[in-house]
Amino acid sequence: MSSETEGPDADRYSVEPEDTRRSPALIATAVALPVAMIVAVLAIAVFARQHPTREPLALGSVPQPQATGQACTTLLPALPSSVSSYTRADLAQPAPPATVGWQLPEGGDPIVLRCGLDRPAEFIKSAALQVINGVNWFEVRDPASGVTSGTWYVVDRGTYIAVTMPDKAGPTPLQDISNTVAKVLPVRPIDPAPIPN
Repeated sequence: MSSETEGPDADRYSVEPEDTRRSPALIATAVALPVAMIVAVLAIAVFARQHPTREPLALGSVPQPQATGQACTTLLPALPSSVSSYTRADLAQPAPPATVGWQLPEGGDPIVLRCGLDRPAEFIKSAALQVINGVNWFEVRDPASGVTSGTWYVVDRGTYIAVTMPDKAGPTPLQDISNTVAKVLPVRPIDPAPIPN
């Protein structure tokens, strides 16, 4: 052997294979990280399915001449955050005055309350009323239209309050709303229109 490859500088030029062994901690991290990512993605998917994002409700305006009156300003803050399985929904801007909406967590047809409306044209002296938890309601519905919702009016509190809701909501929303109306608004005489000739 030549003397050039011997001595203190010999190791500097020699090529030795790299250590191909990996530490156990590095291997555990390499396995655990993808597993943790998969678990996180699945958890987010499950949460999103249980808590879907609802779009704000876009509602048109209707005449509400008493929307800023005392009855509506008293009623609106007292309304519950949920009625039956329906929870309070955000309204798209510009939102109608004195209006509240509730919707199922997954969305769908809402329940909409409007306060301060004019007397409905159909509310005449011969109109049938339904008393729910001490509140007189009058329903407006066109049975021939085939719609699966109706509008109910509170007619005994000095201002007209309309609740439009799908039939599938059942009676509980009107019961919940009636409880609040009866608690915060005093009873006033009913004032139906005369029976047309």
